[in-house]
Amino acid sequence: MTQQYRRRTRRTRLTPLTTLIVVAAVAGALLYTASQQTDAAPDAAPTTQAAPAATGVPAATGSWADSAAVLATLPIKGRAPKTGYDREGQFGTAWVDVDRNGCDTRNDVLARDLTATTLSGPCRVLTGSLLDPYTGTTIAFVRGNDTSSLVQIDHVVALLNAWESGAQQLSPERRVELANDPLNLLAVDGPTNSSKGAGDAATWLPPDTAFRCEYVARQIAVKAAYALWVTQAEHDAMTRVLGGCS
Repeated sequence: MTQQYRRRTRRTRLTPLTTLIVVAAVAGALLYTASQQTDAAPDAAPTTQAAPAATGVPAATGSWADSAAVLATLPIKGRAPKTGYDREGQFGTAWVDVDRNGCDTRNDVLARDLTATTLSGPCRVLTGSLLDPYTGTTIAFVRGNDTSSLVQIDHVVALLNAWESGAQQLSPERRVELANDPLNLLAVDGPTNSSKGAGDAATWLPPDTAFRCEYVARQIAVKAAYALWVTQAEHDAMTRVLGGCS
């Protein structure tokens, strides 16, 4: 059956990719980098406008059955050791301008996922409204030392989880691509993201059950694109979620 999504303002939704090749091709085309820093207080003379959409946000057609088919191609293994994991050392500095569009990755994702934004310059998001995919609630974003962390950019496949499921075997350049791929990035509620930590689908799913199908489909697409594996528990959890999608 064709996937049906809840209507969400200005968010481009992932539809599960029909083949592993398509997943890899799309992900390869979507590379853009970022690095996260503490946000400073708002700059002077902000402009009010619709923030420019980040380029390369994935869009495809398919069904949840396609995601299940891709899941079936992922190797099932135990977790690799955490030995050697270092966020910046292995996946690059957070929130730099990897795609060289003049905006760092955090601002690219904020511009993509927030509405009613005010900007400083061409892309620095000062304020906006987020319809959080993980909780289904609306969050007012205000850039500042005490408020920016209320909206965080989540790696849908956590970088530590990626490290434990095959990213150790990727080149440094490919790991940087993974850390900054828009397919693997979502602006979300900060406290909820903190509760997720490095959890996989077996240990953490979004509180908003209506988003779980897309969440799991994204994880599968990312893992397929970057030749990562899943644990047995993770595979089983993903299968259960997709079994309830229509």
